[in-house]
Order: sequence, then C-alpha cells, then structure tokens
Amino acid sequence: GQREEEEEHHRLETFNFYLSEPLSKERVEAFSDGVYAIVATLLILDICEDNVPDPREVEKKFHGSLLEALSEYGPNYLAYFGSFVTIGLLWFVHHSLFLYVTKATRLMGLLNILSLAFIGGLPLAYQLTSEFAEKSHNEIEAIQVSCVITFFASIFQFAIWTTALLHETETLHPFARYGGKEHAFMFAKLALYPCVSLGVFFLTCLLSEFSTAIFHLTQIVIPFAFLALRIFVRISLTVIKSVMSLSRRKVVLLEEEEACLSPTEGLS
Repeated sequence: GQREEEEEHHRLETFNFYLSEPLSKERVEAFSDGVYAIVATLLILDICEDNVPDPREVEKKFHGSLLEALSEYGPNYLAYFGSFVTIGLLWFVHHSLFLYVTKATRLMGLLNILSLAFIGGLPLAYQLTSEFAEKSHNEIEAIQVSCVITFFASIFQFAIWTTALLHETETLHPFARYGGKEHAFMFAKLALYPCVSLGVFFLTCLLSEFSTAIFHLTQIVIPFAFLALRIFVRISLTVIKSVMSLSRRKVVLLEEEEACLSPTEGLS
C-alpha cells in the first residue's frame, strides 16, 4: 500500500512537471498570429462573397441608387464590423498578455490552443447573426451561440494569465505580477470580454426584444469601453496612491508631534 501511494505521488509529480515544462514563447505567438490572421481573412471573404448588389437589380429595384441597394445589406455589414472588432480586440488582448509573459509553459500552450479553437468559431458566429437577423427565436439563439463562443475564447486567455500568476517569478514580467503597475489593468482587460459576453447572454434570456443589431453595436462599442476602462483603472490607482500617501503623512506627523512632546506633556 505504501509503495502504491509513492508511485501515485510520483505520477502526479511527473504530470505536474510535464505541464510546467517550458514551451517556446515565439512559436506560441507565431501560431496564434497565424490563426487570428486566417480567421480575419475568412470574415473578409464572407462579407465580399454574397453581399455585393447586382447591377441590374440596382437599376430596376433601386432606380440606379447604389447606396439604397447597399442599405439592404446593412445587417450583414453591421455583423461583419462587430465580428471583426471582436477578433481585433481579442488579438490585442492576446498580444498584451504575451508581452508580459517571459516564459511559456505547456499548460499555457494548451490553454492557448483551446482559446484559438473558439476564435476559429467567430466566422460561424458572424454567419449565424447575419443570416438570422429577423425578429425570431432563432435570432436570440444565434446571439447566444456567439456569446458562448466569445466567452470561451476570452476565458481561456484569462486562464493563461492565471496560470502564469501561479509561478509569476518565472513566467511574468514584474509589471504584471501582484503589486505591479500593470497588474490591475491586465486583470480588468482580460476580464472584460468574459463579463460582457455573459452579460449579453443573460440579457437575451430576459429581454425578448434583444436583436442582432443591438448585439453588434455592443461589439463595436466595446473598444470605447476598453479605453474608458484603461482611464478608469489609471484614475483609481492614482486616487488610491494619493489617499495612502496622505494617510502615511498624517501618521508621520503624529509620530513627530509625539516625539517633540516632553515626558510630562506626554503623560498629561
């Protein structure tokens, strides 16, 4: 029995060591950039394939007005821009994450592959939300599927950062470690998409009026929320530091006043 326990303990140590073995950070980034580029290319090909009005239809149906003809494809264009913004920001978050990762491990590589698997599903989410853009139950389900894809694509990025924090002295730059000047912003940045996708998912369960247009407008607005988040985190950290410095000054002044008091004055 003791030998079996020792063998089991040895297996666990070997398994943990295997997951913590180093992995080429450059290859992880190159593979990830390739997947992001292919996904963005697929989106561009999708929008250019079936969303160009026929010249004869423009002449007959829209009296030669190209802008009116393009307005018929408005939901598809909105879905394209919302999906492309999502891909772009997820790539930006991924780039920011690995900018502070100094050493990648096999576990981080596995989590990165899982994230990329859902990134590859974003063209599917675009097609669903552009095809089912009418008021129907399928429209709500298409939005929910898109939220699920975005949630898992972003939550695995958050898991990479959490894994790096477990061995932060080896895997993270000092700025991104606990107490570093970029730690709070990295946490907020990586938690943004999981929170937004979950929030939109629950809104679709509560509001039957929720439409794909609102969903894609939310995707387009997120970059501005991203900038506002950066400003908010910076302001919050500045306020906290100023409050802490003021409290320290008060403590120092009180200690100096007590030191200046004579023994009799101190007793009184």
